[in-house]
Amino acid sequence: MTLEIITSDALTPIRHGFFTRRGGASSGIFAGLNCGMGSTDQHEAVTINRTRVADAMGVHLDALMGVHQIHSPDAITVTTPNTDRPKADALVTNCPGVALSVLSADCQPVLFADTKAKVIGAAHAGWKGALGGVLESTLDAMEALGATRENIHAVIGPSISQSAYEVGPEFFEDFIAQDQSFARFFAQGDGDKFQFDLPALGLHRLRQAGVGHAEWTRHCTYADADRFYSYRRATHHKEADYGRLIAAITLGPAV
Repeated sequence: MTLEIITSDALTPIRHGFFTRRGGASSGIFAGLNCGMGSTDQHEAVTINRTRVADAMGVHLDALMGVHQIHSPDAITVTTPNTDRPKADALVTNCPGVALSVLSADCQPVLFADTKAKVIGAAHAGWKGALGGVLESTLDAMEALGATRENIHAVIGPSISQSAYEVGPEFFEDFIAQDQSFARFFAQGDGDKFQFDLPALGLHRLRQAGVGHAEWTRHCTYADADRFYSYRRATHHKEADYGRLIAAITLGPAV
């Protein structure tokens, strides 16, 4: 099976992609394109998968840059290909020859591009990161490289949708304690439960931050097991682990 890559016209002509699980070498519960080195999948299979992603991005495997994701608001600036994986949840660059990548399995993978300034970014934004400011940190780091906020386009890739994201009353109350207007991201669920709209939160934060364009691809990771990994679905099925999807963006080969 060949790789399946979801793209957005909003980021064209920058090479980018939200990769589904199709076209990978992993098997079992990881079947497909599991790119998570932190999973219990076979290291060799994950390396093959990541190599296929690097090839699709037109870079060497060592230039497929990522971070050790910790649900933080932190963004780093990448200047050269390296094998470091600092603790952070977003990356930005204005350098050709590298591909920025983030992993996800329900959280929001977000790709950014200012095509005029030739500055790109990638962020991992779960509810904690989005609330903590990782999207705004990415924009700040891009601006430091010469991007202009109103010229930045941001696209949220496959994420868990509101219909699949049930949360308890404590989750709802914690959000409302921070800002009463956050009630807009919740719908009443069964009993005392709520349905949380993570992509709506992401879009709100991006638009409030002043980006020129923000969109969600409208793919739900939980609902489509054939195409996407999902932490919550794996938990509900009592599986021992879960695969990680990858999203990547690059300015192209070094000149």
